[in-house]
Amino acid sequence: MRRDEVVGYLVGARLAGVVSTSREASLRRYRLFAARDPRALLGIDPVGAWRQRDLVQLMADRCGVSADPRYVTGPDVIDPWRTLTALDAFADRLAEAARKGSPVVIGTGHPRRLLGFYAALADALSAAGCTVLTPAQGRRVDITTRFGLRTYNLDYVRGVALVREPGGERPGREPGAHTHSPLPVRTLLAGAAEAGGALPELVIGDHGWVCGAGQLGFEAIGLADADDPALFVGEAEGTVSLVVPLDDGARSDYYLPLTRYVLKRACLSQ
Repeated sequence: MRRDEVVGYLVGARLAGVVSTSREASLRRYRLFAARDPRALLGIDPVGAWRQRDLVQLMADRCGVSADPRYVTGPDVIDPWRTLTALDAFADRLAEAARKGSPVVIGTGHPRRLLGFYAALADALSAAGCTVLTPAQGRRVDITTRFGLRTYNLDYVRGVALVREPGGERPGREPGAHTHSPLPVRTLLAGAAEAGGALPELVIGDHGWVCGAGQLGFEAIGLADADDPALFVGEAEGTVSLVVPLDDGARSDYYLPLTRYVLKRACLSQ
């Protein structure tokens, strides 16, 4: 697709433009982040004193949401041209990793929606000579959720790290659990260090996978929705290298054209 066609597709599929994320949800997450609530920090330890109005301005600059403090209800908006610009930079970083044959980690907290997107990247990077790392498989991860402490296991699908509830790999079950926690990537990286193997030169993903890795000093890039200020704060402060503003809760097949666009720009075969 040409660049204008990509923008048209993003808007038509509601991956950018008017998105399914509500303004109320975004503002609630901004308030939690300003209060340093771990549920919104996603593993980031911000340097600045980020107030809610600071976060609204940051998200307007980097994501394209409304900067009007009086806009408090209704759908949120992501600027599709900002999405496209970030997708180009994302693809260029994948191309650089492929040229170097860099070891990478790919992980998602949105396996139901984004597993196919990340798995295609893993396949293409592996074919280009990168080592897609899969350390600490099966390692236990205890995550505090709104339902209390839940136990998960670190697992991989086509090279993409995710967490499952014990026994969650049975046929007919979801591919993995939805999580914002940085604990899975911390567990993975600790397992890699304990094993004495390669550590990633690049971490690709979303939510706590990006923030948790970036906070530990690893280069991290990924996708973030309008209600995910942690990644954009991390990018602004230099903890996260690159964030693509994008609705991360759409149907999984809606991301297929973006997969093709990214891989083609990165000169990687799908």
